[in-house]
Amino acid sequence: MNYSNPTNSNTVFKDIILLLVRVFIGFAMLSHGFPKLQLLLEGGEIKFYDFLGMGPTVSLTLTVFAEFVCSILLILGLFTRVALGFLIFTMSIAAFVVHGADPFEKREMSLIYLSVYLLLIAFGSGKFSVDYLIEKRKRASDW
Repeated sequence: MNYSNPTNSNTVFKDIILLLVRVFIGFAMLSHGFPKLQLLLEGGEIKFYDFLGMGPTVSLTLTVFAEFVCSILLILGLFTRVALGFLIFTMSIAAFVVHGADPFEKREMSLIYLSVYLLLIAFGSGKFSVDYLIEKRKRASDW
C-alpha cells in the first residue's frame, strides 16, 4: 500500500474509518449529553452556564440539542455537516468561553472533541451513512 499517494483503492478503508470514528465519537458525546437531557427533563432549578445572557435553561436546551440530538445524527450520518456545525460551535464555547480561564486539563476534552469534529467536517460522513444513501438516490433520479 502506497501511503504517500492516496488513490481510490483506499476509499473503502477510509469509509470504514469514518464510520468507526463517527459512531465512537457520537456515542462518547451522548454520554455527556444524556445527563444534561435528564437535568433538563427533571424540571428543577437549572444551574448551567448562561451563554450571552439567554438564561441557563435556554443554554442547557441548546447544549442538549447539540450534544444529544446532533450526536445521534452524527452516528447515523444524517445531516452530518449541519450536526457537526452545532457540535463544533458547542465545543468551541466549552473550550474557549466556559473553560477559557481554566487550566488545560479542564479544556482538554472539549478540544479533543473539537479536533475530531473538524476532521469529520473536512472529510464528510463517508459511504456508510444516510447522507450518502440520500445523495446516491438523488443522483440516480437526476439521470
